[in-house]
Amino acid sequence: MRKAKPKKRYILPDPKFNDPLVTRFVNNLMIDGKKSIAYSIFYDALELVEKRTGENGLEIWKKGLNNIMPSLEVKSRRVGGATFQVPLEVRPERKISLGIKWMIGFARKRGEKTMTERLAGEIIAASKGEGAAVKKKDDTHRMAEANKAFSHFRF
Repeated sequence: MRKAKPKKRYILPDPKFNDPLVTRFVNNLMIDGKKSIAYSIFYDALELVEKRTGENGLEIWKKGLNNIMPSLEVKSRRVGGATFQVPLEVRPERKISLGIKWMIGFARKRGEKTMTERLAGEIIAASKGEGAAVKKKDDTHRMAEANKAFSHFRF
């Protein structure tokens, strides 16, 4: 260990739902430091989700995020000149951040006109267990499953 580990920064909860996970999501959604725009996109998307499904938007978003979060992933590891894809368990913090990044990334790639509609569509798809972000999680798990033979190279 060379230096002291940096202190953990705690994120303040958002103003509407009083949930730090929402703030974390909005921070990832934000572009060029425009946090108020990011908040309005997120809240409008949740309203749109409520309108389309008739259920609580925040609950559907959390359910969708849980459907996206991976529990296994592969990491490259060099052993004697050969590179192996070693499956590893994902730490809880990383699990959340990967889920958030995938949901936002695949929402941005969708075909709807506004970001609010794209995000709402991705949230609904994820809560049903379909959509591009869920497919990414399944691919990650499949990759880890296929490389289970190299799990003894774990570090």
